[in-house]
Amino acid sequence: MEFKKEKLVRFYSDGKQQKETLWGKNDSIHLEKSSSTYRNSLPSMVNGVLGARSRLPETCNIGRSKVFSQESTPWYKTILDPGSDIVLQWNRVFIVSCLLALFVDPLYFYLPAVGGDEKTSCVKTDLKLRIVATLFRTIADLFYLLHMIIKFRTAYVAPSTRVFGRGELVMDPKKIARRYLRSDFFIDLIATLPLPQIVIWFIIPATRSSRTDHKNNALALIVLLQYVPRLYLIFPLSSEIIKATGVVTKTAWAGAAYNLLLYMLASHVLGAAWYLLSVDRYTSCWKKECKKEVNTTLCLDCLDCDVFNHDDRNKWASSTKVFNNCDAKDDTFDYGIFKNAVTKKVVSSAFFEKYFYCLWWGLQQLSSYGQNLSTSTFIGETSFAILIAILGLVLFAHLIGNMQTYLQSMTVRLEEWRLKRRDTEEWMRHRQLPEDLKHRVRRFVQYKWLATRGVDEETILRGLPADLRRDIQRPPMFGPCSTCPILLTNG
Repeated sequence: MEFKKEKLVRFYSDGKQQKETLWGKNDSIHLEKSSSTYRNSLPSMVNGVLGARSRLPETCNIGRSKVFSQESTPWYKTILDPGSDIVLQWNRVFIVSCLLALFVDPLYFYLPAVGGDEKTSCVKTDLKLRIVATLFRTIADLFYLLHMIIKFRTAYVAPSTRVFGRGELVMDPKKIARRYLRSDFFIDLIATLPLPQIVIWFIIPATRSSRTDHKNNALALIVLLQYVPRLYLIFPLSSEIIKATGVVTKTAWAGAAYNLLLYMLASHVLGAAWYLLSVDRYTSCWKKECKKEVNTTLCLDCLDCDVFNHDDRNKWASSTKVFNNCDAKDDTFDYGIFKNAVTKKVVSSAFFEKYFYCLWWGLQQLSSYGQNLSTSTFIGETSFAILIAILGLVLFAHLIGNMQTYLQSMTVRLEEWRLKRRDTEEWMRHRQLPEDLKHRVRRFVQYKWLATRGVDEETILRGLPADLRRDIQRPPMFGPCSTCPILLTNG
């Protein structure tokens, strides 16, 4: 009767030297007959990127990826391993910068504001907020640009070599650039372009004239189109972090806070969009009333705060009925869901006052799915309310559901132990054990909980190779587990 020979592979840490051979002497012949892919990939890696053959054990350690570089290669030509710690840390930093960029972009919606006095009003732009938002937005754009540069210098696994093990890394800069240009380059480029800065500092000042009818707020809504690719970049980043470490966040509390942050970010975007549409709805009433006056062009010119103190504007303000007819308290114009922004003077408040009010409004509508909204017959307003209802339902089901899962995972083992303890009590009562044995069983269950906290050690150890179980059995490494039954039987 023949027994099949088993190949025993030992697992070592990065710092431990391999003192034993992994195969016998007879297996060296079999090693020479390996596949052509494996045999041809090693010389290219050693001679092209890794250096001499003698340095191969230092660079190809199992468990921790390295940065592939030659001693004579400049740092800006270094090829990065996609599984290295440098790339992983950069992905974590970049995902935080993406969240900050998603927070900064809606701040441009707060730029238009309503100024004037108690009798007359006008439209103006917050200059301080424009400078601050542009500064932070430019810093975020630099992170996106740096991320594109890193992608051009990051190796990838060849799809044809993923069948066996980890696969072969492609480290040719031309192949990496060609693959990146055909995949995510244009999405990253659109997300990196400084569109808000161009719109706010160049397009709006160039198009502002007496005949623009203050429709420049529509240009700010175009900036929202760039929000989609920036939001999309978070998902592949999260998948890469999960692929490398298994989770995005290391603790359950961090995972719950991450999902709550995304929910608050959606409320922030929704509140900013509601504020911008409120200003646009308020000025649309002014333009409607200006068409009823004799000099329509003069009326539209006087709605700009740049001419607020001019003599012609003061004469027009003393005789016009535009602001009286657009008063939200008289219900002469149906503002719909934007009525609170006009009656409570949110559109003319200071930045922090209107920001927190709009944030609260967005959070309230997302949580209630927009059920308390009283819309008008205006199609744009009704469409916005429908979007709020759908977005609130999806985000509440996904993000809040994930947050609840993270929080429940913190007490799942405690609940399992409580149920197991209840089952033990019922079993002892059914078997009519004496009180002495019951007390001993309760002490053992309590001791096992304090020692393992509900972790099934035997299941974990059973899935490890024999050499790892033998090393764990040694007292200096894992003394309390040296008496585990699975180690005593298999060690």
